[in-house]
Amino acid sequence: MTERNRAARTRAPRRPHTLLLALLILVCAGAATACAHRDDRPRVVVTTNILGDITRQVVGREAEVTVLMKPNADPHSFGLSAVQAAELERADLVVFNGLGLEENVLRHVDAARALGVATFEVGRAVHPLTFRAHDGGGREEEAGQPDPHFWTDPDRVREAVGLIADQVAENVDGVDGGTIHDNAARYRKQLAGLTTWMEKSFDGIPRQRRALVTNHHVFGYLADRFGFRVIGAVIPSGTTLASPSSSDLRSLTRAMREAGVHTVFADSSQPKRLAEVLRTELGGQVRVIELYSESLTEKGRGADTYLRMMRANTTAMTDGLTGD
Repeated sequence: MTERNRAARTRAPRRPHTLLLALLILVCAGAATACAHRDDRPRVVVTTNILGDITRQVVGREAEVTVLMKPNADPHSFGLSAVQAAELERADLVVFNGLGLEENVLRHVDAARALGVATFEVGRAVHPLTFRAHDGGGREEEAGQPDPHFWTDPDRVREAVGLIADQVAENVDGVDGGTIHDNAARYRKQLAGLTTWMEKSFDGIPRQRRALVTNHHVFGYLADRFGFRVIGAVIPSGTTLASPSSSDLRSLTRAMREAGVHTVFADSSQPKRLAEVLRTELGGQVRVIELYSESLTEKGRGADTYLRMMRANTTAMTDGLTGD
């Protein structure tokens, strides 16, 4: 073997390494560019998944929307990781329900606001009702406190959509305000159609049977908008973090007997043990029907958008209150 061939054979293995290095440089450069592009995108961070879906309908592709609450979670008790807390502080706009709903998250929202992040408390902006949390014995719990569950009234959601659009257009640099408001107008039409459909569906429930008993007090806005009576709740409070006493349960069962109510609506993401207690108390004559009241589900699970959630709930309530 000549010296020339021996040298060529010695150098040949180095060529793949050179090509691999070049490819790695290109990949890393591309990733850095992608990451830089991602970091440059305007960000809207939303606390709850119901508001997250609503906000995404408004924002469309104009900004990145990050939703902190996972599907099937409880808004009263879910918490944030350190990474999620940092997301709030890097946001261009934080959209949150407020009125005390996200009990473990509000301090992080306050911290982001203190750093200069724009925040929008949707619940306070849509004329909140005060709790009329009847415990079944004629008392009202938390009288005077605002009820955070405004989304059970689609008309208030329609109002919220316009307000969110205004906040995004004003506070998020780089978005097209015209597109944002066009998205909002399109979604508001769908919400108006939802209200009309719900009214027609509820027309099939006789007035005397429009009585609600739920896991906790969550449907005050729906009751006010569509003419229902709230008989009481298993947990006589607006938060799932409270607990009922034995006297609370006795008062509720008495009120249910007097009103002739045999249906309890329990949130699908909450344990139904307390609702099942009522079945025992009333001799097995109570039906427990699941609703999607405070959280969306995973995609394809029946309530993965606000519109589908409200339609599913309307159907379940109508069937539950008209069936024998």
